[in-house]
Amino acid sequence: MKNIPLHILQERTNSGLQIKRFTNHDSCLHEEGPEGAHRDDHYVFFLLEKGTGNLMIDFNELRLLGGMLYYVLPTQIHHKIHNLGVDGWFLAVDVSLIPQDCRNVFESGLLLQRPYELSELQLQQCNNLMMLLYEKYKETDDNPFYVPVIHALLKSFLSIAAGYYNEHSGLNLKVSRRAELSGQFKNLLTTELRSIKRPIDYAARLNVSESYLNEVLKKTTGYPVSYWIHQEVMTEAKRLLYYSQLTVKEIAHDLGYADHSYFSRLFRKLTGTSAIAFRSKYRK
Repeated sequence: MKNIPLHILQERTNSGLQIKRFTNHDSCLHEEGPEGAHRDDHYVFFLLEKGTGNLMIDFNELRLLGGMLYYVLPTQIHHKIHNLGVDGWFLAVDVSLIPQDCRNVFESGLLLQRPYELSELQLQQCNNLMMLLYEKYKETDDNPFYVPVIHALLKSFLSIAAGYYNEHSGLNLKVSRRAELSGQFKNLLTTELRSIKRPIDYAARLNVSESYLNEVLKKTTGYPVSYWIHQEVMTEAKRLLYYSQLTVKEIAHDLGYADHSYFSRLFRKLTGTSAIAFRSKYRK
């Protein structure tokens, strides 16, 4: 494929969300090879009741177990779950339906998000809410209260899930200025990576000084702004090398580097291998 497929939620539903129940008999949860990889323009949540499954996301293979909650952010490249006897729920949600305080939690981490292990009570509560949402979702949409009801149930689930992750992070993201700024930087980095490369420009967009932004990121993540810019560039470069047929020169230009030779040197410096060698290794 020339470009990485992007799954558009609006093409599948006009309610802003899609919910499915899956069992260990659903082979559609598994796609092999790079041709099965894709991005989404929306959030995806998985609630696993029992069983085990593997999910490949941005070159990291996660093992998901029963009693776990996990989500995939828009733009992250992933395959469908490799089903090893998994029962649970799939929920796709348009970004516009995610409350901002929930997004602050879900998007606060600069590293790959981890699965959240639910207690028995938490799993039961989430499962009950998913079941109710699913039942209302399947009802006829000619009821004038159809959309308000499913959106209210959705918001309840999102708030509960954000609360779990917020507590798990050890940070109160509603009152921590550092955590809030880190999340804002992450969001800006994701959207402006191709056009902004300098730490001072990110700081200016966030209305803080470069030194303060560096201080915040070092305290919340252990690394400065430049490190995370390079990490995001390399992650996106690896995605394009593996999942697309673009040349190294085309990838460099796509990522905002007019000098593809400089990009190639930067890739080797940061990853320890050439772009061509990386593509050959991971496509074997």
